[in-house]
Amino acid sequence: MANVKHLETTVQRVLTEILRDEVKDDLGFLTITAVKITNELSYMYVYYTVFGNDYDIEKSQEALRRANGFIKNQIAHRVKMRKVPDLVFKYDESYQKGRHIDDLIRTIK
Repeated sequence: MANVKHLETTVQRVLTEILRDEVKDDLGFLTITAVKITNELSYMYVYYTVFGNDYDIEKSQEALRRANGFIKNQIAHRVKMRKVPDLVFKYDESYQKGRHIDDLIRTIK
């Protein structure tokens, strides 16, 4: 279990570098919030947020979809793993939910 946590942290760091330095597509203002790897190492869920409107989020999702194979290949070269799990990008809505709650609290005051 500790190995998986270490691997998730390493992949998150490497993935951030790949997205910042290697991916040519415009990802917008994208932040990787978490990486979760399933116990059987079949899937690697990458949670991210995008600062912007729905169009920016959609554009970033499309860019990630197009770059998925390239990103997986880059992770394989940089992170020592027996097998690189399939990448699944998931939009992390917690930031927007938090902002919505913040806005609600402000209107109550």
